[in-house]
This record gives sequence, C-alpha cells and structure tokens, in this order.
Amino acid sequence: MTTTVPPAEDARPRLLAVAFRMLGDAGEAEDAVQEAYARWFRLTDAERADVREPAAWLTTVTSRICLDVLGSARHRRETYVGPWLPEPLPAHSPVVAPDPADLAVLGESVDLAVLVALEALTPAQRVAWVLHDVFAVPFDQVAEAVGRTPQACRALAAAARRALRSDRRVAASRDEHARAVAAFQAACLTGDVNALVAVLDPSVVLTSDGGGLVSAARRPVRGADAVARFLLGLLARHPRFEVRPAEVGGRLVAVVAEDDAVDSVLALGVTDGVVTDVWIVRNPHKLTAWS
Repeated sequence: MTTTVPPAEDARPRLLAVAFRMLGDAGEAEDAVQEAYARWFRLTDAERADVREPAAWLTTVTSRICLDVLGSARHRRETYVGPWLPEPLPAHSPVVAPDPADLAVLGESVDLAVLVALEALTPAQRVAWVLHDVFAVPFDQVAEAVGRTPQACRALAAAARRALRSDRRVAASRDEHARAVAAFQAACLTGDVNALVAVLDPSVVLTSDGGGLVSAARRPVRGADAVARFLLGLLARHPRFEVRPAEVGGRLVAVVAEDDAVDSVLALGVTDGVVTDVWIVRNPHKLTAWS
C-alpha cells in the first residue's frame, strides 16, 4: 500500500510571507507559492516520501521561483504604466506575520522604506537576506535556493545587510519617523505651501503608483516646492478625502479614503527628521488588504 506524504499545507502562510518579502507584491507572492505547490503535487508518491521536510523543500522551491521572477522583474517593470512601488500591507495581514506572536520580529521587514531599499539589491542578495536574516533559514538551505555555496550566500546576505544599514530612510527610528509624519500632516492641513515646504527635504521625491488603472503622476515629482504644490493641489481637488492613521512595518502611514472606499496609502521616507520621500500607492490591486 502506498502512503502519500502530506502536502504541508500548514506551510502556506509562511511561504507567502517569505515570497512577499522577496517580491514586494502579494499577488506575485501568491502565484509563486501556488507554483511551488504545483511542483510538489507533480512529484510521485515515492519522490514525496523521500522529502524529509516538506516545508523546507517548499521554501527552497518557492525561493527559486522568486529568484526567477526577480530576474525578469526589471523587464516587466519597464512596461509598467508609471512608477512601480511595493505593496503596503496592514499590520493585521497574515502575510506580514503568519503567527501574530512574530509580528514584532517580522513586521519591520515589510516597512515600505525597507521594501523600496530591497529593490536596489541583486535578486540573489535579496533572496539570501530574506531567507537568512528575516526567517533564520540556515545558509546550507539558502545555498540550495540561490544556487551558490554557503560561503557565497553569507557574502550575499552581508552585502544586503550593509546596503540596508546605509539607507538612512531605513535607519530612521520610529520616534523620528512619527514626529516627521505628524509635522507633515499638520502642514498639509494648513493648506500653506511654505508650511509644507518647511518639513520637506529640498530634494524630496514624490512617487505615485497607479499602475495605469487610476490617475497618478507618470513620473516622480522632485523638489520641495513642486511636491508641496502637488500634494496641496490633490487635497484641494478631493475635499471629501478622509485620512486615518495606520501602520505598515511598524511605521505610521496615512490611509486615504473617499466615500468610504480606500483611495490610496501614503507613506513617508524620513532622514534627519525631514521628509525625503513621499510614496503614494493608488493601484487598486495593491490596496485589497485595506478594504
């Protein structure tokens, strides 16, 4: 009589959490995990019986799939309509922390500043960092996923770590970030350009992601005066906007709704107490977790 190894469905929440941090998009993460399970089910009963740890096998396969997706992401994003931003996830999303007890440990890795900084890494660096530094996967297993030696994977993770530590938006403390957000919100409420310019870095960049599905700036808006006027003009055109605070990755964001429907999530990058980046996610496919 043939016995079948269980498909480790209980690993799915963790796999989604891993894949999201690698890809920055919940839909793409779901596709990657689905493909990993499809490959699992394509194994024969005997092949599945030989897998000692199905969850580890699925993690390795999911990571390889994500590595391939990341390798083609640059080409795909060249055809994306307007700027591409990672998907902001609310703290209650199971993709942030499959086990709520792990929220404090895993939550920071979905901070939008972290996800934006991860975009600058090579695919191998990103996969190695996510697996080892976020999910404590041993380097021997990371090596299987990345196709490098364990020593090379140590170097990849170390390079990723250095890059993240050098990004001052990532390094900003929660208190520093919260104070900058409060000052930004207060300045927006005044409707005064000079008040808003005062809390912005002179080289601030505003990036808006509509994905071609809703209106958004097709190019980044640069400079304090231009960003301030863009934001105040947006608020003037939408007097019914309602803004409520929320958290993404342990940092404050603004959830903007109009007529009870979430319109966008606005997050700030902060350096030395001033706003250096304004990220506005309007693509409705990236806001489903906020509904």
